[in-house]
Amino acid sequence: MLVVALAVYPTFGTGYGVRAMLQIFMWIALAGSWNLISGLTGYVSFGHVAFFGAGAYTGAILISKASWPWLAAALAGGVGACAVALVIGYPCLRLKGPYFAIAMLGLNEVLRALVSYFEGLTGGGSGLSLPTLHATVPIYYAMAGTAATVTLLTYLIITSRFGLRLMTIREDELAAEAMGIDTARHKLYAFLLSAVGPGIAGALAARDQGYIEPISVFPLATTITMIVMVLFGGKGTVWGPVLGAVVLFVSQEFVWARFPYLHQLLFGAIIVAVVLLMPRGVLGLLQVKYRLPRTI
Repeated sequence: MLVVALAVYPTFGTGYGVRAMLQIFMWIALAGSWNLISGLTGYVSFGHVAFFGAGAYTGAILISKASWPWLAAALAGGVGACAVALVIGYPCLRLKGPYFAIAMLGLNEVLRALVSYFEGLTGGGSGLSLPTLHATVPIYYAMAGTAATVTLLTYLIITSRFGLRLMTIREDELAAEAMGIDTARHKLYAFLLSAVGPGIAGALAARDQGYIEPISVFPLATTITMIVMVLFGGKGTVWGPVLGAVVLFVSQEFVWARFPYLHQLLFGAIIVAVVLLMPRGVLGLLQVKYRLPRTI
């Protein structure tokens, strides 16, 4: 019933409603992708927005410079983000704890600097404009498909031996290695999978907005938001990122509408309260209390 309602919503929903749902789908894809590496392996990434930006610029360049169809360019954005993850994945994943988090944060800044430097290709600090296209509804469905695919992928991984090995790495990497698990290979695979969703979402967002520039596609706030969404819903779960994305996006919009001058303060207070009171997230808390299966 919910799937049908979401599928037909653009036919009767308002312009604001369609755009809000598009944003929710984007955050589900981003939060779910972050959960694939950080929620399942415990390697906290502070620079996952780098893959969003890489996908956005890959898609935007192909659309504006090579006249690619936007859907093909979006898929190429996912490939471009995966290529970036492949290049930096092996050296970065050899780091542990805060060193990995800092390395990922540095990757985000490096990509932003590179985009600003190659002005002839990316537009530099002035940004890159895309040809005018009124396709919000098709992009709505494409973003919904991306969110659904990331969620389905999370389910397939968590219910597989591959997912069990990732969670073993999260709990004790040395013990996982002693059990014969190739931890480097498993972490790299999870890292690559976690980059595709943000890459596609970034390219779709670039096509929808029609204009991108380095500051708007590489903000640290985007990574922080996806982290908080996963922590709220429950890291290492299937539906935690979905729950976190929906609840926090709606809460943020409500607070912004009612308290336009205090919304950042109030939203920050909500985040602090969630992290302090529910460190395992909503679904993590329910799993422990009611012994729910880990596939939730």
